Amino acid sequence: MKKIIYDQYGSVDVLHSVEVNKPVPGKEQMLVKVKAVGINPLDWKIIMGEVKLVTGKKFPKSVGCDFSGTIESIGQDIQKFKIGDDVFGVINPFKEGVLGEYILVTEKEIAWKPADLSFEQAAAIPTAGQSALQMLTQNVSSLSGKEVLINGASAGVGMFAIQFAKSQGAMVTAVSSAKGHPLLKKWGSDFVIDYNKEKVTDLKKKFDVIIELSAKLSFGKAKKLMKANSTYISVTPSLWNFVHSFSNNLLSRKKYKILLMKSDTRSLSQLAHEVVKGMDVYISKTYPMADYKEAYKTVIKEGALGKVVFNVAS
Repeated sequence: MKKIIYDQYGSVDVLHSVEVNKPVPGKEQMLVKVKAVGINPLDWKIIMGEVKLVTGKKFPKSVGCDFSGTIESIGQDIQKFKIGDDVFGVINPFKEGVLGEYILVTEKEIAWKPADLSFEQAAAIPTAGQSALQMLTQNVSSLSGKEVLINGASAGVGMFAIQFAKSQGAMVTAVSSAKGHPLLKKWGSDFVIDYNKEKVTDLKKKFDVIIELSAKLSFGKAKKLMKANSTYISVTPSLWNFVHSFSNNLLSRKKYKILLMKSDTRSLSQLAHEVVKGMDVYISKTYPMADYKEAYKTVIKEGALGKVVFNVAS
């Protein structure tokens, strides 16, 4: 089987394709024939060694965490799933990667893929969808009537966050470049801002919730945009951010939250159900697995509207 790996940290050029033996599932594992893999910013942050304290120095490593596919074989202790089930999910990217023709998974890492959901859509959901869901359900008690600012809103997490916030009755202001504005409006944003024409920090409006997805609007800068009792949510974990958020939250009503997404079958199933009901999953481009370097280089350089997905097998 083909698998995309790397033997050292570096640019996307360290990635290469190898032929390896198809893995054999243990008693609590399933072998999944991969159909599609979603691209996430975490992929290249890991490749480039930005989190090497977590990922360590043992090589080779593989890449990618979001996937969809079909179960080909199962271990003796598997109870919920069977051979032939179409599934999707996310694995721990600090330990393993999914960009290959087959992967091993456990029952806790996957959910059934509804027939009305394409493999590409399913692979676009896990990390972005669960991040948006968890940041808005675990950090905010109610969104009805609240003013929400989403900075860096045109990629995957923003796509889900806008739609979740609107479904809960929030008023959403979304920020991106102008090319993302048609999608921001399609997803339900009440107001859109082009960051090339207007500085977010110059806004006169105050917000109940600020979701920072661009790594450019720090909590310090965002505080002037926050109401007295409000929440700032970041998806950029670091030691300094954790220390800053902890000390701030002891004293201030302007809360600083850092999302650490934890995947589970229940939220995967909820997201799949929402997409089947009509929640939009916009896939701006699909690449064959053989174009892995081009795909990553393009997304790193140009960003992504919605999600970008690898089509591994038809």
